[in-house]
Amino acid sequence: MSLAMSTPKIAQAATVIPGPVDPIPERYQQGYKLYLENCSGCHIAIPPEVLPTDSWRQILLEIDQHNGKKLDIIGPIVQIMWNYMRAFSRPQIKQTEDEPIPELIRESRYFKALHPQVDLPKRLTHQSCVTCHPGVEQYDYRTQ
Repeated sequence: MSLAMSTPKIAQAATVIPGPVDPIPERYQQGYKLYLENCSGCHIAIPPEVLPTDSWRQILLEIDQHNGKKLDIIGPIVQIMWNYMRAFSRPQIKQTEDEPIPELIRESRYFKALHPQVDLPKRLTHQSCVTCHPGVEQYDYRTQ
């Protein structure tokens, strides 16, 4: 499976859906829905913005080894999810040459920047997020 790294332009009219960090244009609605359907069954779906594009690319390329499980998500669905993830994530701007691409949200500088006053637990769980974001199960990270 090929997940090309070009960044799409998001210049279409967007549909405002309660919950996501940014409004999602119609073009990416299917990827958004597939992401929620395929990922939030096992863990909370985090907004693509909190990890860099390369992290999402790696996660989707290794879909058959996700957290020690083989996921049965077929290639076309992965590609549609990738289009959404790529559009709403951001490039990794490395501070140093040897800085790794974060695999977990806890390792993401952007995630940490969004939570500057939060004493994050060693292991982030669904409950960690619900503490401050009660609507997280509905993919609502805005309500606090």
